[in-house]
Amino acid sequence: MEGSTISKLKVFTAWQDDKEEEWLREMSCRGLHLTLPLFPCVYTFIRGEPHDIAYRLDYIPRMPRDERGNYLQVFRDAGWEHLGEMAGWQYFRKPVQAGEPPEIYTDPESKVRKYLRLLGALAVPFMTPIIIVAVTRTHDRPHLPGFELFSIALILVYLFLTYGLVRIAWRIRQLRRL
Repeated sequence: MEGSTISKLKVFTAWQDDKEEEWLREMSCRGLHLTLPLFPCVYTFIRGEPHDIAYRLDYIPRMPRDERGNYLQVFRDAGWEHLGEMAGWQYFRKPVQAGEPPEIYTDPESKVRKYLRLLGALAVPFMTPIIIVAVTRTHDRPHLPGFELFSIALILVYLFLTYGLVRIAWRIRQLRRL
């Protein structure tokens, strides 16, 4: 059924971009080629001939329109196809030549800047649970039903974000050692 579409649900965290890229490459080798990325964790593929295609992700949360045109032109000039954007992540693909997948970053410092942009974007959700708990943890507040459950959920979100920030910081540290 070449040309038909199929959707797959797959969860990747922000610090697993390399795993997501590899999984997308495996899908293309099976004849499932990513179309426009629209929603986190939901991937829509079009069936076709199997091809070895490299996928690369870049994180650019906000970019003025004129800079965006220049940014995308640099990738087009290098032979990359821009598939679209999802939650600040830019999706690119390019056929693999001679078995060696192409890269969008030519040096470790460029990757470091990508992860620093990601850290900056995660700072707001990282701080939000702390602020909510701090503001609502006064002794004179009335007892709200379910507040304890809500507090536990916020603590779990905070722990997950903390883990993510540590993983991204560790990745930056590894890249700076190269």
